[in-house]
Amino acid sequence: MFFEPKNGHGLPHNPVAACVAPRPIGWISTLSKDGIGNLAPFSYFNLVHNFPPTVAFACNGLKADGKPKDSWVNAKETGEFVYNVATYELREKVNLSSTSWSADINEMHEVGLTPEPSRIVKPHRVAESPIHFECKTIDILHLPTEREENPSTVVFGQVVGVHIAEDCLTGGLVDYDKVQHLTRLGYLDFATIGERFAMPRPYHKTEQD
Repeated sequence: MFFEPKNGHGLPHNPVAACVAPRPIGWISTLSKDGIGNLAPFSYFNLVHNFPPTVAFACNGLKADGKPKDSWVNAKETGEFVYNVATYELREKVNLSSTSWSADINEMHEVGLTPEPSRIVKPHRVAESPIHFECKTIDILHLPTEREENPSTVVFGQVVGVHIAEDCLTGGLVDYDKVQHLTRLGYLDFATIGERFAMPRPYHKTEQD
């Protein structure tokens, strides 16, 4: 099939997100300018650069009360956030934290998670998560939207500190089976990393070859 998104797809559900899968989940913790913690998962998230390491997460839509989402507002006003790795073991907590809470609610406390101080930034980390990136906000983009009620704001952050639980390392490498990353598919589907394989980099010919 072929369709132009502006004209609709004619399917029971929008297939676009299912065509880009799996997507890592950015479980983002922030702190408001008034010192209130916030935690929310974003399936439009990824590592976008290595030197320096940089991540980006997209806040799509508005809160239930029609206000901008706390995560990007906090990241803008305080200039900091933390990426906590979402895992299969924590899947129910991740899902609960997606609720559109009031800005005066600390989601980490509300869903029964343990806040752990960061070393460089002020927002707390999720103690139960095995991997954290402490980040400094470096840019925020407001993407064009066709619907005022569904804006998209992309937050970019430079990773200034990395925490990896020792029991998630095997031979000095991050062990996917031990971490059990939770990923987002399309619709209401989620997954963990399954069968995988390695491929060496292809040989690049030069004009002299």
